[in-house]
Amino acid sequence: MTGCLPGRLRPFVAAGLVAIACLLPARADARDQLAIGITQFPSTLNPLIDSMLAKSYILAMAHRPVSMFDHDWNVTCRMCTELATFENGRAVATDAVDADGTPTGRRGVISRVTLRDDVYWGDGVPVTTKDVVFTWKVGRHPDTGVPDRQSFLDVTRIEVHDEKTFSVVSSKLDYLYQASFGLLLPAHLEEAAFAEPGNYRHRTLYQTDPTNPGLYNGPYRITAVSPGATVVLERNAHWKGQSPAFDRIEVRTIEKTAALEAHLLSGAIDYIPGEMGLTLDQALSFEKRHGNRFDVVYKPGLIYEHIDLMLDNPILADLRVRRALLHAIDREAVNARLFEGKQPVAHTMVNPLDWIHTDDVRTYPHDPDRARALLDDAGWSTIRNGIRHDANGTRLALEFMTTAGNRVRELVQQVLQSYWREVGVEVTIRNEPARVLFGQTISNRAFSALAMFAWLSAPESLPRTTLHSNSIPAAGNNWSGQNYTGFRNKDMDRLIDEIELELDRTRRAGLWKRVQRIYAEQLPVLPLYFRSDAYIIPRWLKGIRPTGHLAPTTNWIEEWSVE
Repeated sequence: MTGCLPGRLRPFVAAGLVAIACLLPARADARDQLAIGITQFPSTLNPLIDSMLAKSYILAMAHRPVSMFDHDWNVTCRMCTELATFENGRAVATDAVDADGTPTGRRGVISRVTLRDDVYWGDGVPVTTKDVVFTWKVGRHPDTGVPDRQSFLDVTRIEVHDEKTFSVVSSKLDYLYQASFGLLLPAHLEEAAFAEPGNYRHRTLYQTDPTNPGLYNGPYRITAVSPGATVVLERNAHWKGQSPAFDRIEVRTIEKTAALEAHLLSGAIDYIPGEMGLTLDQALSFEKRHGNRFDVVYKPGLIYEHIDLMLDNPILADLRVRRALLHAIDREAVNARLFEGKQPVAHTMVNPLDWIHTDDVRTYPHDPDRARALLDDAGWSTIRNGIRHDANGTRLALEFMTTAGNRVRELVQQVLQSYWREVGVEVTIRNEPARVLFGQTISNRAFSALAMFAWLSAPESLPRTTLHSNSIPAAGNNWSGQNYTGFRNKDMDRLIDEIELELDRTRRAGLWKRVQRIYAEQLPVLPLYFRSDAYIIPRWLKGIRPTGHLAPTTNWIEEWSVE
């Protein structure tokens, strides 16, 4: 860095110390450039590989999906002419067959989609159905290791009608059939890298040649990458939509949240987005001190802070231990003291803002005596020097990880560590930079016990990739899937399968209620709280509209303006 970045993501069929501030170069008075500071750097820029918010935030300026959820939480076209619905005749229900033509006994759907005529890759090549077919092939290949491979497998074939129109033949008629199209890959550039599917994540041009203009089809294209530090974007000459306000955007990674404020006040950056910026406690303090210079916008959303548990660890495989860990901590106090009550305690992964939420689930209030009794019952009843041991003399010791430099997460870690120590659990903190934690440790299930991070989801996001037993990453599937805990529950699997195919909203609500009850009973993770993001916006920057769901604000970067 010059000095004085874990629903349902459906990618197709559809995460340092400040140098002395006085030495930083002065910002130009002209508002033709924008410098954004975020706390994470993406592990890759490939749209299909890994699920990391830093990548989504940056790519949204340079890459556009076929369709997506908008600010009103409705599915809308971005690169298509209109959504495929039963009402307009573009979607037709059918008897589903699998890839070899065998009837499945389910209802499927055929969706006819037309790409807009004015969408081009940054090298001037039109976006066509060839890109659609290629993306589908990459996503469904067993060696590619995309997080949500199942969504690609659900498509049995793609019928190409011409360069712009195609039909997706799906083996499932699911409740999200309108939202089945996301980001595409440029076939004319990526086909060579896909010649060896098992090495695709390393051979993709998004990794080896990320400034190639043909990789991007949005209002900007990436023109410079300094790994771990900065990504520079400049106008895409072949973008035919609304012209963006800035000639150049620089996204700087400042992993320590405490350093972001100093960079902003010194002029090294202009703006701190809520997606990956100041923690809520920092933002509240910042607003009191600098609210006359910046607009501070708070947006509650479908952002769920939690602790993934490695269920392959024999200690955490015991449900009594998992329940004890949750009873031992006072999440209400954490919310009150750190977040002024603005980040409510979570009891499941479903936010109260989402219509499928239910309060009718098991809860775990702060009850250290109950925690101690559960640990005693689990066999951790011998206490030496304040730490519990089992009958074999094994210490009740766990390792706790999160994103290094995130001040509030590190503070929460220390608070939880203290709570757990009070009931005899030894917790050791070991943190890693976000690009390492998400790009390797969590995605490869290489954490030993506890990993704290957030999921950002779409409305009514099916947890197939995070909770279904078929989505557990392993070497055999090239680490595909996001069920990092290794949760296996037949009832959960069945409910996820049923919800996906249930079109009746009332019946689906009942199924969702049962999913949340199992989640709260079995505790594959420790729910913490639902987050509110704080956007620190200079008074001259207008047009930023947070969505409250997984689509970052940069999906509408062309609507930002300078006052």
